Amino acid sequence: MTEQMSQNQERRFRWHVNNRLYARSLLKWTALAILIGVVCGLAGAAFNAATALAAASFHQHGWLLYLLPAAGLLIVFLYHHFASEVPGTDTLIEACQTGQSVRLHQAPVVFVSTCLTHLCGGSAGRTGAALQIGGDLGNQIGRRLHLDADDMKAATMIGMAACFSVLFGTPLASSVFVVLMIHVGVILHAVLYPALLASLLACGINASFGFAPLRYALEVPDFTLFMALKVMGLGILCGLLASFFLHVLHGVRHAYQKYLPGPRLRIVVGGFLVVLVTLLSGSRSFNGSGMALAREAILSQQALPWAFLLKILLTALTMGAGYQGGEVAPSFVIGATFGCVIGPLLGLPAGFAAALGMMGVFSGVTNCPLATILLALEIFQGKGYLSMALVCILSSLCSGYSSLYSRQGILFSKYKVMPLDIRGNQVPDAADILQKEEKDLQELLQAHHRERN
Repeated sequence: MTEQMSQNQERRFRWHVNNRLYARSLLKWTALAILIGVVCGLAGAAFNAATALAAASFHQHGWLLYLLPAAGLLIVFLYHHFASEVPGTDTLIEACQTGQSVRLHQAPVVFVSTCLTHLCGGSAGRTGAALQIGGDLGNQIGRRLHLDADDMKAATMIGMAACFSVLFGTPLASSVFVVLMIHVGVILHAVLYPALLASLLACGINASFGFAPLRYALEVPDFTLFMALKVMGLGILCGLLASFFLHVLHGVRHAYQKYLPGPRLRIVVGGFLVVLVTLLSGSRSFNGSGMALAREAILSQQALPWAFLLKILLTALTMGAGYQGGEVAPSFVIGATFGCVIGPLLGLPAGFAAALGMMGVFSGVTNCPLATILLALEIFQGKGYLSMALVCILSSLCSGYSSLYSRQGILFSKYKVMPLDIRGNQVPDAADILQKEEKDLQELLQAHHRERN
């Protein structure tokens, strides 16, 4: 009886201790999320205002295009003299994986460099820059609070999610996206709550400055078995297009580095090439993020047949040369214009196919289908969610192991339930996979033989 009472007392003691620890953890992450959310919300609103002004200035004053090479030289000067290394999302991904610190002055460098890129017509988005700014701020807040390495990882991810959410007004998708993009195949549950809370606060602050979230009114056909087959076909094509986009992007970057080793020469030549292609195309709609093209494809159901190819080329020339911004918005445009053109050939309404293509290509280039499904739910307000899910999953499956982010960890095979642990842009050797399958089979046969004996 005494022993049983002692066990009951021990269980009650453990219960009280655990509850105290959970309460302290909840309070800690709530306070940290509020702090990061407010800081990133203000920074994100300022970034939105600055890039919007830069883009508007470019379209009002066409001569700014000819200053793109000079803007490139200024970008090289900025990160050579004021940043410890070339800014990049991969730096933040590595910080999330290791818990290392990053320097605060990289955030303003990325901020100004992205504005310069948009001001002079570089084909780039803003998401990569927003992830870097938010990650830098979250990392610095964690550093000032003397967090340990594990909590520093979380603080960096919370900042990335908060700034990402500001761009499109998608707090849920942003939280899940940042959690999943670091290690594809693993959900870091401890980060979900603070990332979501910070994202909600950041979106609220952004909205208070008059920035509306990205939303499209979508007309969706009835979901039938025949419609599902058409959607699946589009999903496969989106995956192949995503893979092609990544190969062009990385191939152009590699060619720049091989034949133009100096960063100044590289960015100047890249700027001149963007100017040349823009003049030959006869349109400046493809410069900047190009989101007006995506809107036109979805709402007006109109897109040039070669629009997605031209956007791929301009984005690769811009980002490969060293201009700052991001490839997410261009991937939206590429997918939307592609879907608008290919959809009717598959028997899908052009606007609906454009929306599917927009989400499908993004899923393929980021290897994050679940986050993309949530992004589609928020942007299209739940319309066509089953079709969106099919396209996102199939596109990610068919796009291979390349990624926009070279430091992204892909921990499991897309084609077999087995661990891989590769980095983005690596292609696992098929012979290694077959060898592992053969080894697994031999182990199963040996275990079965031991059980029989």
